[in-house]
Amino acid sequence: MNNFIYETPTKVYFGKDEELKVGKIIAEFHPKKVLVHFGGNSARKSGLLDKVENCLREENISFVELGGVVANPELPLVREGIELGKKEGVDFVLAVGGGSVLDSSKAIANGLANPEVDVWDFHCGKAVPQKTLSKGAILTLAAAGSEMSSSCVISNPETGEKRGCNGLFNRMNFAIENPVLTYTVSPYQTACGAVDIAMHTIERYFCPGEDTYLTDSIAEAVIKSVRKAAGDCLKNPEDYAARANMMWASSLAHNGLTQCGREFQLVVHQLEHEVSGMYPEVAHGAGLAALWCSWARYVYKANINRWLQYASNVWGLDIDFEHPEKTIETAIDMQEQYYASIGMPIGLKELGVKEDDLAKLALDCSRNKTRSLIGYKPLAYEDILVIYQMAYERG
Repeated sequence: MNNFIYETPTKVYFGKDEELKVGKIIAEFHPKKVLVHFGGNSARKSGLLDKVENCLREENISFVELGGVVANPELPLVREGIELGKKEGVDFVLAVGGGSVLDSSKAIANGLANPEVDVWDFHCGKAVPQKTLSKGAILTLAAAGSEMSSSCVISNPETGEKRGCNGLFNRMNFAIENPVLTYTVSPYQTACGAVDIAMHTIERYFCPGEDTYLTDSIAEAVIKSVRKAAGDCLKNPEDYAARANMMWASSLAHNGLTQCGREFQLVVHQLEHEVSGMYPEVAHGAGLAALWCSWARYVYKANINRWLQYASNVWGLDIDFEHPEKTIETAIDMQEQYYASIGMPIGLKELGVKEDDLAKLALDCSRNKTRSLIGYKPLAYEDILVIYQMAYERG
């Protein structure tokens, strides 16, 4: 097991009606003014924003609002939020929504706390935030895990780039998680969320590392629990137990717990970021589903034993020791069939990706052939291109 540091400073308030505590929770931070950041009209129509506003007024907390966050949150709105925050004297950011809203809020908090640096520089690796604003979240979608993660991903529509910025400064001070708030999530977005949640842990599972059987057991439980919860949510959108387990899995899958003792890079996420950066209409979870099985087929021979463990412990397959590759390929096929069964794509064509763009995607993902993605089989430009081509042919 590798050395590691594990820190999760986010305080979670989980359960029915916990969002009604938001005023008292934020009051503990003694803010001068709060920026309430959200997405589209659903937050208003559902009555959630009205509840939030009332809670803040009850505590005499001043606030200003900014909506408009879209899937694959964009840099121009982040910059608008930073300018609004400067003008209004904002010193606390409250995200009300899903992962896109949370990531946009994190970027705004980083930009406001470091006004001398262009916020995009944090996502290009040119600078690191030296401080950030306090921030919290009311979660309305179980998917990205941003409520407890150290990650923040923003898209730049001018360049077609989607880039992450990682560090403890991105941790939310608190996250309010009421599963009831996810009852109205559409079947498609529920399925996208299930893919994203599980993928956060599946990708960690296949990062290099040895003798991590405790971490592995936790990871396997998260992966299987998400699969069950997603199925139950799709059958009955108001199944509280299913929504609760899926929401909690979202947090555990991306807060670092399932990587302890292993190296870390979300390789398929890196592949997908280029796709939804170039094609912003692509839902992140759908992009992951379209890529994972092709990636798996390309890399599994680099560590047969690890993949046999996955096939056995996650998919319940008996191992064919004479033909172990058949067992692994069966597991990958089962995962692909599962994606199709919940309405997810299994190839890039289904997402409208053009074959002529594959080389550009690979070039961008490899940072113009200057980086390789980690793994038991590291992926340089040529490998990345082959995976994109496999995923394109699959659809």
